[in-house]
Amino acid sequence: MTAGGTAGGLTAAAGYDAVVLAGGSARRLGGADKPGLRVGGLPMLDRVLAACAGAGRTVVVGPQRATSRPVHWVREQPPGGGPVAAIAAALPQVTAGTMLLLAADLPFFDAASAARLCAALTPGVAAAVLIDPDGREQPLAAAYRTDAVRAALELLPDPSGVPLRRLVGGLPTSRLPDRAGAAADCDTWDDVERARARARSRAD
Repeated sequence: MTAGGTAGGLTAAAGYDAVVLAGGSARRLGGADKPGLRVGGLPMLDRVLAACAGAGRTVVVGPQRATSRPVHWVREQPPGGGPVAAIAAALPQVTAGTMLLLAADLPFFDAASAARLCAALTPGVAAAVLIDPDGREQPLAAAYRTDAVRAALELLPDPSGVPLRRLVGGLPTSRLPDRAGAAADCDTWDDVERARARARSRAD
């Protein structure tokens, strides 16, 4: 486990790097430590890290903590500055041409979903996002061409407080139906309880 800094022994040999956003104030959870909440016996952050274990390099943006495998830690500026500020902080650590961008509260995101998203970045496509059952894009359960995100970021005078869709909404995008519920996140306590019930049903 590692609790901070740049972990030794990390390489960028895989076809993608992963960026996991683990900051934020979790206001709808009363300020709880959302990445550390357990689903199926594991912190949600560790479940996400297991799903992207095939990444050449994994960058986690947020307060440092012990994790199930080595990662690179960075912090957005200012802390709590939002997802675009978090991406801006992570990008200098990303070396692969494909970047998997994930929220830390996706307890059912898995390696198959990661592979599916990365494979959807066919020529001419700069983003591949999961679409939830209500038809909403999930840009934090997505894969992006790193250069396209860098170019979009350069057009912003200040990433702090910028909505994520302003950064990536104009990219040529492949939209993939999320039939497995991989993009189900946990913004509220009801969401957390549903996720825990789902994990228990899988274990039975």
